Amino acid sequence: MTEPVTPTPAAVAGSALREMRWWDIDAVLGLEKELFPEDAWSRGMFWSELAHSRGPGATRRYLVAENGERLVGYAGLASAGELGDVQTIAVARDQWGTGLGGRLLTELLRAATEFECAEVMLECRVDNVRAQKLYERYGFEAIGFRRGYYQPGNVDALVMKLTDPANSVQGTEING
Repeated sequence: MTEPVTPTPAAVAGSALREMRWWDIDAVLGLEKELFPEDAWSRGMFWSELAHSRGPGATRRYLVAENGERLVGYAGLASAGELGDVQTIAVARDQWGTGLGGRLLTELLRAATEFECAEVMLECRVDNVRAQKLYERYGFEAIGFRRGYYQPGNVDALVMKLTDPANSVQGTEING
């Protein structure tokens, strides 16, 4: 497990969140490969997700976080009917502990509410306790495991579920 990094003063000052666009993919891939070297998403995966994130029939919401000129985080949600699925959340190591992960998750839950999702699911590496604690603060509950979900490392995933994301977003001041 990676040691936590002390946030810099600039990191604590905050990051701006905005919609992810195709021109962000190179920076997103850099952060993706740094944080998830064994099971990083490909360029094609991000392109495919972004293709479903615009227009009246959009079923995806992808965000990036910028601190100055630097991309320091990103997140994505997919929706299908009443079910939302957190596809990814990533925060640069020097931003850990700044609340950026919670801000990204809050925006994904707002998107789930806009998509009229009654539940939101996600998978989280069993060895990523930091992320699990974040999700629990927002009301996610562990409901099972997916054995060998993360490849090629053959790492299990903890499956978590949140019922009523609209209620969780309204309660983030209490939960987070």
